[in-house]
This record gives sequence, C-alpha cells and structure tokens, in this order.
Amino acid sequence: MDDITRIDQNHRRSRALVHNGIVYTAGQVPDDMSLDVAGQAAQVLAKIDALVNEAGSSRERILTAQVWLRTMDDFAAFNAVWDAWVAPGRTPTRCCGKVEMNNPSCRVEILVTAAL
Repeated sequence: MDDITRIDQNHRRSRALVHNGIVYTAGQVPDDMSLDVAGQAAQVLAKIDALVNEAGSSRERILTAQVWLRTMDDFAAFNAVWDAWVAPGRTPTRCCGKVEMNNPSCRVEILVTAAL
C-alpha cells in the first residue's frame, strides 16, 4: 500500500507530497519572471500557501524553508516580503543562499517542509 500522497504529479516530479504527517514541497518558482524579486517572491509564497493548504496544512505549520536567490543583492527586498508573509511567532527554520538558476530570469526559488 502506498502511504504517500502526491500532489500535482507528472513524469518528473510532484509539486508536493505528504508522508507520515509531513508535507514536502518541490522548489517553487514564480510564473512571471519579468517581475522584480519582491513580485517573484510574492508569487512563490502564494504558490506555497496553496500547496500546503491543499495538503491539509498551513504556513503556520511550516517547519523549515530553503530559499535560493539569483543574487544576494536581492536579500533585503526578499526579506521584506518574507517577513510580511511568515506567521508571527511561528517562523520556521530557514536557510538562504545564492545559486545559479535554471532560468536566468528567475530571481527566487523556495521549498518548504510543513507538519500536518
């Protein structure tokens, strides 16, 4: 019996999955890569909200987040969006680093793990 619930699965990946009371998301990127980092971050965080909600959780139950930025010059602008989004008093662990993005127009990618 498969005790893993896969959300929005295709031949390569699932956007999220649930196993043993934990929600794992794939890295989420913006749909509109012409936006600045604040706009892209807002889109990505909205996608994360939708995924964890579909899985039966919420941003208040996010345990950890991995954030990748195209450039650390975007760190302050990203943090402004992040700080407005996270649940006060329920912030997850987080790391943030600079990476070479698959699409050079992508400024941010985020993946999270949440409890149900």
